[in-house]
Amino acid sequence: MEILEIKEVTYNGSQEFIHQVRKRVFVVEQKVPPELEFDETDPVSVHVLAFVNAKPVATGRISPDGKIGRMAVLKNFRKKGIGLKILLRLIDIGRRRGLNKIYLSAQRHAIPFYEKAGFTARGPVYAEAGIDHRLMIMSG
Repeated sequence: MEILEIKEVTYNGSQEFIHQVRKRVFVVEQKVPPELEFDETDPVSVHVLAFVNAKPVATGRISPDGKIGRMAVLKNFRKKGIGLKILLRLIDIGRRRGLNKIYLSAQRHAIPFYEKAGFTARGPVYAEAGIDHRLMIMSG
């Protein structure tokens, strides 16, 4: 039986686990250059990690200005609702902090996922790390 645990963590305390997941998803799978993947926003953001049987399988962050980002779920754990649980926890963190605007930069293929969670796509498609994205803003 798989045990799923979602934890709110600091970057400094969980950097190794955060990097493990993001390297596999973004750097290895999506070919994002490592220098673009890890940035100055990491230390000032609140991070969430999902663990299955105590192994890190997914992560995401919310920055002080309300931008959700670096949502990553390891391939074998996708389509199991883990990404949605991470996203909902990040939204909750933003609301608890009183943020007026919660937004993100969604890869085009992920737009329907974010729409189901209450985000609305705005503006044109743009490239980020060579991948098409669109701005999405939390409605309500």
